[in-house]
Amino acid sequence: MLSVQGLGLHHAGNYLFKDTNFTIKKGDKIGLVGKNGAGKSTLLKILSGEINFYEGNVVTEGKITIGFLKQDLDFVKGRTVWDETMQAFEQINALKDELEEVNHQLATRTDYESDAYTDLINRMTDLNDLLMNFDAYNLEGDVEKILFGLGFKADDFQKITDEFSGGWRMRIELAKLLLQQNDLMLLDEPTNHLDMESIIWLEDFLKDYQGSMLLVSHDKQFMTSTCNRTFDVNNRKIDDYKANYSKYLELRKDRKEKLIQAKKNQDAEIKHTEELINKFRASASKASFAQSLIKKLDKVERIEVENEDVSKFNIRFQPSVQPGKVIFEAQNLGKAYGKKQIFDKVDFIVERGARIALLGQNGQGKTTLAKILAGDITDFSGSWNLGHNVNIGYFAQNQEEVLTPDKTVLQEAEDSATEETRPRVRDLLGSFLFQGEDVTKKTKVLSGGERNRLALCKLLLRPFNTLIMDEPTNHLDIQSKEIIKLALQKFEGTLIVISHDREFLQGLSDKIFEFRDGRMKEFLGDINEYLEFRQKESIREISAEKAKLHQEEEIPEVKVKVQEPVKESNIIVSKEQKNIQNKIKKVEEKISELELKIEEFEGSFTKENPSEETLETYNKIKEELDLTLQEWEFLGTQLEG
Repeated sequence: MLSVQGLGLHHAGNYLFKDTNFTIKKGDKIGLVGKNGAGKSTLLKILSGEINFYEGNVVTEGKITIGFLKQDLDFVKGRTVWDETMQAFEQINALKDELEEVNHQLATRTDYESDAYTDLINRMTDLNDLLMNFDAYNLEGDVEKILFGLGFKADDFQKITDEFSGGWRMRIELAKLLLQQNDLMLLDEPTNHLDMESIIWLEDFLKDYQGSMLLVSHDKQFMTSTCNRTFDVNNRKIDDYKANYSKYLELRKDRKEKLIQAKKNQDAEIKHTEELINKFRASASKASFAQSLIKKLDKVERIEVENEDVSKFNIRFQPSVQPGKVIFEAQNLGKAYGKKQIFDKVDFIVERGARIALLGQNGQGKTTLAKILAGDITDFSGSWNLGHNVNIGYFAQNQEEVLTPDKTVLQEAEDSATEETRPRVRDLLGSFLFQGEDVTKKTKVLSGGERNRLALCKLLLRPFNTLIMDEPTNHLDIQSKEIIKLALQKFEGTLIVISHDREFLQGLSDKIFEFRDGRMKEFLGDINEYLEFRQKESIREISAEKAKLHQEEEIPEVKVKVQEPVKESNIIVSKEQKNIQNKIKKVEEKISELELKIEEFEGSFTKENPSEETLETYNKIKEELDLTLQEWEFLGTQLEG
């Protein structure tokens, strides 16, 4: 479908890619992995056509459509969420506009016998056929499905896009891309602005996506679930693994061991050649031989092995004083911005040693609560108390506002150090991948990932017994995420963490504070148990949203039915109600049976790895449950009608 031949690209005086070759075939779903700065996002821009100053060729077989999730949004002001999402169907919209104009001309012209009028009729027929082929009159269902999946409510559809934050507007852009059904979809960190429920929905959508995909993501679980192939971008080239991310890690380990051995052999050969050069260089009779060895050595492409083992980084948070048993206690806590109530009537107690994850959709109040507990927000309703001897370390999302722009990385770190930790500053910066001249960079020129790594490093330089971490993995590559996760697992104090990364949260929390609809609920259990619970709840919530949307649309029809004879109607409705109620009872029994089967399967998964046959049976039962829930929803709507 698409072939890249001899790709080369200079960046800052060096090659970012050099003589790189690969192909993308129909149905390939490829995860792009590599360190920050390796060229992953640049490669997507090359394939999308945004960058054209490169060596080599990008060749497509036939005419294919390529969709690219851009970070810069260009929305027309005043459009609703629904209207903006419908812009995904550019070709269909153009055909509809043309058909409207043709119909207008047919209605207003009177030259019925002319060739021009006949041409209009023929064009109308052609346009209708084209729109039927595109299934243009059934697009609303697809739009609803994707907007619901990405977290929008039915009430949001007719709101103006200007009212939404950048993260929610990015969801609209993602919805448009998913609706276009391109042959090749280029996704650069699509989960960055999504909450956990939307990430899981997108994961399921991409599994069933019929086109090809090239994905950049630092979410290991998301890549493992959605990709069947992995491109490892390193050392100016791409290593192609015909496997998903988890399998790729195993294959790369084997390849790396062979690469290390090859490097040892090459180093020994280079050392031997250098010894020969030094031996014969001074001899007049052997000088030409020495020169030929030098030329030969210059042509050798040195084998490089990237060190990605994070276990050697013995990173620990500084021990602090022992706090009291209660760290935080809140009663009737609430926060509003103007007329918008973020959350209200929140009660909780956080005890010493607790490990809590704050979860929920964006805008529900997770960051707001973190800022209240960290002391950054002092205007709130209700009350909360800080326990005895509590020392809080707070990692905020807005690192560009927290760091001093004109200080260097080293100065910023040293200012956070104590007398005890000051000698370890450079070593710790090195553990967070600030090496050599990197420590002399001004913080104002750091990338988002570098700012986050520096902020995390600063937290390790002072003693804290309570950590509040708001999206600490944002902009971090996989290696950096593993480094900070190891440190947090070793942390012996109280941890409150906000993250949408499921893999990162595994093993970090044993209690969930869920923010939803202005309230907060406590859930005892780890992230996997919580997600299992939420999956069932989400199916019912989306079904309820759909029912709400279509119930509003069907109100005129209900009014018309009132005109039927009352007595006869009552007899018919009574029989229908009884039949529907019986059907609902049977469907609800079936739902209970299917949910019980799913629970049994999932329980067995924790004890042993399921076979492909078992997984296939499990997925079929889940599909059957989805269809049964849809039937239950339909019958409920009928009963209300």
